[in-house]
This record gives sequence, structure tokens and C-alpha cells, in this order.
Amino acid sequence: MAVDACGLPIHFSVTGGEVHDCKEAPKLVAELPKGDYIVADRGYDSEALRLQIKDKGAVPVIPRKKNSTRGNDEMDWCLYKYRHLVENVFARLKHFRAIATRYDKLKRNFEGSIALACAFLWLPM
Repeated sequence: MAVDACGLPIHFSVTGGEVHDCKEAPKLVAELPKGDYIVADRGYDSEALRLQIKDKGAVPVIPRKKNSTRGNDEMDWCLYKYRHLVENVFARLKHFRAIATRYDKLKRNFEGSIALACAFLWLPM
């Protein structure tokens, strides 16, 4: 899930439970509009993704994993606090019963339900 600075969803992709975040992230980043910063959690820590974000003209705000030898010296922890906006969108989406329990068997139907719920999140704007 990708959100804007106001915490509204702008793009998402549905994967299987066994697919790691870093495998889907390059496709998600490629489809995002231009931004100044891209904030993500440790699950998205990879050099290939960091280079893709820099090539897009944005600054990656992704902490390195605990076992990294490089460390987090250049990390902007104040910007990293905005990562909670994505978690807030997940919490708001779980208010929709069909999404929280995933009644849909097919991926395309579930994506449609999520898209509809995201449209409802945009309505108060």
C-alpha cells in the first residue's frame, strides 16, 4: 500500500501471503507518482530498491536491517515517523468487514473490494 502525505491511499497491490515485500516493491515504486521522499519499513531494505527510488528522483527513508554492516547514520528518523500513515490506512480498511475477513476467493474480486474501500476513504476529502 502506498499513501500520500495526508494518509490517503494512492496505490496498492495484492500478493500472496508467502511473497516477501521486497519482491513486489519495485513494481509498486515504478507506478508511484513523483515525490520527494519514499518512506518504508525495514522489510523493504535492499540496495536495488534504494537505487530505483534515487533514480526516480526521491530520497529513500528506509532503515537498514539489524544485521547490516552499513548502519543507519544517514537515516532521517523524523521523516520515518510518518510511516504510521500506512498503518493507519490498514486500520481504516479493516473497518470494512469484507476486507478484514477476505470473503472474496479470487484476487481480482478482492482487489476490487479494496479499491472501493479506498474510494470511500477519499470521500471525506
